[in-house]
Amino acid sequence: QVQLVESGGGLVQAGGSLRLSCAASGRTLSSYTMGWFRQSPGKGREFVAAIIWNSGNTYHSDSVKGRFTISRDNAKKTVYLQMNSLKPEDTAVYYCAASPYGGWARASSLNQDNWGQGTQVTVSS
Repeated sequence: QVQLVESGGGLVQAGGSLRLSCAASGRTLSSYTMGWFRQSPGKGREFVAAIIWNSGNTYHSDSVKGRFTISRDNAKKTVYLQMNSLKPEDTAVYYCAASPYGGWARASSLNQDNWGQGTQVTVSS
C-alpha cells in the first residue's frame, strides 16, 4: 500500500504557474507508475500525466502537453506537476495516483491502486 499526500494547489490568474507535489510513503515505488489526474465540477476524472518511477519516462495528455511537466525526486519519494500557461479550463481538483507498472494504458486509466485526497487548483480569467 502507498499513501499519497498532495500539496501546492491554489488560486492563480490565467497564464500563471503552479507546482503540485505528491509525497508518497509506505512501500517502495520501484516498478510503480505515479500519475496526476483531475476532476472539474460536473465532469469525470481525467488523466493528466504519468511517470515510471524507475526509468523516469513520462507520458502527458494532449490537453496539457507542452504546458505541464511531471517529474519525480527519488530521494524525497515525491512526484511533481509543474503547470505553466494555466487556463481557466485547467480549474479542477488534482489527484495523485500510484499503481504497479502495467503499461501506459494502465497508468492513464482510472484503475489505480492508490489515490491521494486531492488539491484544488483554480485559474481565474
